[in-house]
Amino acid sequence: MSDFSTKTLAATRADGLGGRLLAMVNAKCLADKMGCRFGFTWNRRSIDDIQFHIVDSVDKVFAADFIERHWLGEKIDTARFGVLDGTRFTRSSLAADALQNGFQGWICDDFRILRSFRQGWFRTMLPANRSARSRHRTFGTFGFSESVRATIAAAGKPRFSRPMAALHLRSGDIIHGNYRSELEFCDKVIPAPLAKAIVSKLASKGLATLVIGQDRATLDYLKSETGAFLADDFGANRFEDETLKAFFEMALMARCRQIHAGSSVFATISSVMGGIRVIRPRALFGNRGTATVILDELKARQSDYHPLEAAFGYQSAFVLTEHSTSPAQARGILEKAAALDPQNPAYALKMAAGYFRDRNYKGGEAVLKAFMLKEVDARAENPMRILQVLTRPSARGHIMAGDFELYLAAAKAGYPYAAACSAQILHTALGRTEAALAMAALSLKAEPANRLFQEIESAVRASATANDSSSVRQLAGG
Repeated sequence: MSDFSTKTLAATRADGLGGRLLAMVNAKCLADKMGCRFGFTWNRRSIDDIQFHIVDSVDKVFAADFIERHWLGEKIDTARFGVLDGTRFTRSSLAADALQNGFQGWICDDFRILRSFRQGWFRTMLPANRSARSRHRTFGTFGFSESVRATIAAAGKPRFSRPMAALHLRSGDIIHGNYRSELEFCDKVIPAPLAKAIVSKLASKGLATLVIGQDRATLDYLKSETGAFLADDFGANRFEDETLKAFFEMALMARCRQIHAGSSVFATISSVMGGIRVIRPRALFGNRGTATVILDELKARQSDYHPLEAAFGYQSAFVLTEHSTSPAQARGILEKAAALDPQNPAYALKMAAGYFRDRNYKGGEAVLKAFMLKEVDARAENPMRILQVLTRPSARGHIMAGDFELYLAAAKAGYPYAAACSAQILHTALGRTEAALAMAALSLKAEPANRLFQEIESAVRASATANDSSSVRQLAGG
């Protein structure tokens, strides 16, 4: 029987600094508990969008002895590793898994993986904050480079004149990049138009606020409007290196009594460092209250915010109230967002779905047609992006799965742009190729010269042909 202590729990995430560190904390925490090895990969060139993610080389972040013990290189042979996901497991179940499959270990990248680990039947009776304390202790065992250690120490020196709470305004690629069309990321961000109300709420409890964020203009505006502190007030502007500045800001937040943030991993790492929990905005105001605060602020001061920051505020308000408000009210919110961010296909898709929910197929079809033709006329780099957003998968299925039946109903009612969207849904999300071809044919029959419809039909047909060829090869090989 193989020695379980030689097996490795590997953190292999290739996203931003916070995401990598959190995966490492989880993997090492589990490895220490189960008595096996911990390892991690680190590749600074694997960031997709360097505009919003700064990740330095492994030797700039970690000490040489830590690298020697735990670094697995820039990547590993994933075929030799299992994957730990949301399935419950114990040390003995992993040992049996390794023996059966010959695994070297398991990839441990799921942020919630500690919830899946069971030490025995009484696990559910343990204090809820036990894993938080374990992660806090584990982070303290990381061997950071001398420069990172000095930076974290520097963040501990400034004196807070009053009890402090931290407010993290995540923006970056979620507000200014492509992720703003993926509505599932709203939970990661505290919208800028909500920040004033949070600062005011904290002040009523006797707490000053430290605001950490990525958009300088927004930070300066909030400081001038609320008197909140910024990281620069405590020395962050001394750090020209972006990675060191990030560590300084995380360590500064970790000193605060509370951290208010979305599900941003940057804020989570601060909570791990400080052993304090992250408080979501909904805990302060509730879903509807949060949406009301955002909408009231934008009604009074929309021009104070960057258009994309304001649009994201409307997006957040919509997501919070989509299922508790009328389709007409929801469309009103989306129309304001679309006016500020007209290239965002998510707004057109959701507005169309709202019309379809009211059985106003003509209204929804008009929204889809206007957006799609605008993209074609503008010679957009990817005029089919709206279809990709419609069927984009997420950790919980498909982001817009709740709207699929609405699109299919509109298509069956004879609306060609809804049929084009339905072809994408049937083909990409549901795997029903023949039905997708029928929907694509319906849209083409209505507008034979429509180049977008031609491309959709061609893409579905090409995929169907490829699948048929693959099936024939498999049969022949069998």
